[in-house]
Amino acid sequence: MVKLTPEMKETFSRIKLFPVATASKKGIPNVAPIAFVVMVDDETLWLADNFMHKTLANVKENPHAAVYIYDADLKKCFQIKGSVEVKTAGPDYEKMKKMVHDKKPGLPAKSLLVMKITEVFECNPGPHAGKKLL
Repeated sequence: MVKLTPEMKETFSRIKLFPVATASKKGIPNVAPIAFVVMVDDETLWLADNFMHKTLANVKENPHAAVYIYDADLKKCFQIKGSVEVKTAGPDYEKMKKMVHDKKPGLPAKSLLVMKITEVFECNPGPHAGKKLL
């Protein structure tokens, strides 16, 4: 696994809604806006499943995802890719469920997607666009 740099973590911390991309086993893409994305540590993201349909189906078939983070003020943009494990029970799931309910009571918090970061790419336009950073 790779670890996010301080610059990447700062950019991540400023994001309120995360575009999350997945693909089915046949390669059909899906992008969904997800608000409950938490950096657990430098190499792990948690995504709360409140209303996922295609995203959840995709990661069950093809356990990979990409998260796009962009901050216009900082002029920073990264694509974070990783492998995903779905949890519907256990201590991590219960912790995520409490986090969701503390922030927005009544949301279902149906499952937890644990994303282990495997790669990070530059997204800003210019000569380094698409360059693998980690």
